[in-house]
Amino acid sequence: MSVASAPRNWLPLMLPLMLLGLVIGVICIPLNEIDSISDHVLTDVFALGEGLGWFVLLPLVAMPLVLQLQQRWLRPGAGSGIPQADACIEDPELAPKLLGLRPLLSRLVLWSIAAGCLLPIGREGPVVFVGASAVWLMRRSLKGPLREIGMPVLLAAAGGAGLAAGFNTPLVAILFSAEDLLKRFNLPLVWSSLPVALLASLVAAYGGQPTFAYGELPMLVEGPMQMLLALPVGVACGLIGALFSYLLLTFTRKVAPLAVRYPLPMGLLLGFGMLLMALGNPRVLGEGSAVLHDIINNAGEVPLWSGLAVIAERVLGPILVLGSGIPGGLIDPALAFGGVTGAVVMPWFSGHTGLIGMICGMAGGLAGATQLPIFAALFTLKLTGALDCVPGLLVTSAMAAYISRWLQPKPIYHALTEIFLGKDDLPEEPELPKA
Repeated sequence: MSVASAPRNWLPLMLPLMLLGLVIGVICIPLNEIDSISDHVLTDVFALGEGLGWFVLLPLVAMPLVLQLQQRWLRPGAGSGIPQADACIEDPELAPKLLGLRPLLSRLVLWSIAAGCLLPIGREGPVVFVGASAVWLMRRSLKGPLREIGMPVLLAAAGGAGLAAGFNTPLVAILFSAEDLLKRFNLPLVWSSLPVALLASLVAAYGGQPTFAYGELPMLVEGPMQMLLALPVGVACGLIGALFSYLLLTFTRKVAPLAVRYPLPMGLLLGFGMLLMALGNPRVLGEGSAVLHDIINNAGEVPLWSGLAVIAERVLGPILVLGSGIPGGLIDPALAFGGVTGAVVMPWFSGHTGLIGMICGMAGGLAGATQLPIFAALFTLKLTGALDCVPGLLVTSAMAAYISRWLQPKPIYHALTEIFLGKDDLPEEPELPKA
């Protein structure tokens, strides 16, 4: 079948595709609940201005525990999840090793411990892996779609559906499937993504984000002025996003092998580093939503020096965790450091409220980290409901992505996939009978 062609009759394929979306959504509900609980705990703490108490010790416990578990008993679950899914899209013969039940359960357990202990990681890696793994586990029920559209396209569509289930973003997830996973648009991907992503999002919305996760935030600035004000935010987010990508890749190359060899000492060392940052400012903890809610609750006001400290911690904290091989994602961390960057930079350059800067900065941080400008702009639009903010979002995300690509030529997840495929110790999984 031609890459650009699609089955003429999709009706026979709809039932298995909808079943796939249903399964993905159900699996993602517990992950969404864990993320929601952690976020609410931190949001309440920041709003009340109180300390975290003994919660601040959780990273020191979680880092060695998770590294020890993923080296000894849960080794197939190590890594973000997106590079593993991406590797199977490029070479479906890796699916029996990478997408079985054991890797899925291992990754979900590792991420649940890490996120439940307030480590600064997102969840797009595990939820994308949920989608890809569901395709392999349900391959007998998906004989029709697999025959008509092929394994790579279905893996990409299901991976995007996992993102939709985690963030209640079915339309944006389809864009992610094309831009980052399959790396091209085609009709089979679009047609197969629609029922899978929609069902996954509807089911997982039970424990996921509301339609606008941060409320409907207005941007009461005219379009031309938005675009002008967005430029310095885009430049700052592009520089920080490129730095984040560079440090994460470097840390992964240098530290991940050490975490495999010496999980307990490395876990204690990295956990102690997280503890020191948390004692200095607890806003380093959690996936980042609580930091953005705190800015909204303070009407966008972020003092310069404390804001710069939060930016530094929101960049370094996720690197310590993700670079050691713990499952997670960088979307939430990138939204957080981008939002704080915008809230700091916008008033400094223009005098306008930091809330406007936060909205633009969220898109800029995500675009600077992932080099996916359209995805970043639409994803931020979905989270904030700032429908009159499109010019500013597009300028910020485009500028950030251009600068990041100039400084860091390879997008982060593509580079992480190459690092993963360069390993000789792919996790062993018993050979499963073929469909």
